[in-house]
Amino acid sequence: MIDAEKLAAFALVSGLTSVVPGPSMLFVMGHAMWRGTRSGATALAGVQLGYIVWWILAALGLGTLAADFPLAFRALAIGGALYLGWLGAQALRHAGAPDAGSGEPARQPSLHAFRDGVFVAMSNPKALVYIVALLPPFVDPHSAIVPQLVLLALVALIIDVAIGALYIGAGSRLSVAMARPETRKWLDRTVGTIFILIGLAILAELLLAA
Repeated sequence: MIDAEKLAAFALVSGLTSVVPGPSMLFVMGHAMWRGTRSGATALAGVQLGYIVWWILAALGLGTLAADFPLAFRALAIGGALYLGWLGAQALRHAGAPDAGSGEPARQPSLHAFRDGVFVAMSNPKALVYIVALLPPFVDPHSAIVPQLVLLALVALIIDVAIGALYIGAGSRLSVAMARPETRKWLDRTVGTIFILIGLAILAELLLAA
């Protein structure tokens, strides 16, 4: 199974990626602001269902890869660590810049919050790439894959729902705070640095275990 340190690192990564608002969280927050708490919660539930679909697709692919091609799985794990470092570098590079994914279309109110939440999550294929790239460094290929993926999925979804609830509760206050350049710059730099450090730690462990 996954050791405690890797699980804690994965939880930290999941939390940080959820804190920085992408299209899905902005969509949820928009519903809470314009339609109220119930609509925001319904939108969040739809987003999570969309993510569950991506998790299932990722799990099917990773399970087969780990069983049949262990060297390829290891290479993918190293690539995931490098990808995490790249995300950190991008966050540092673009610290304080407006989020390209935060345009108005993702924030428009809807009377079908759950359905639209599923569409918002599923319409972003980067979610699958993100999941597939980040999972291997935290999965032990020598243990049963499915239980590990289920555990990671539960951790990620619980954290995402908890942070989504904060966005719903805080509503417009969070929206105003994230619009401040200095606040966004500080958050981006912090997240970027942590991503790089976690990626380096995972990469070092993978290379030393070779």
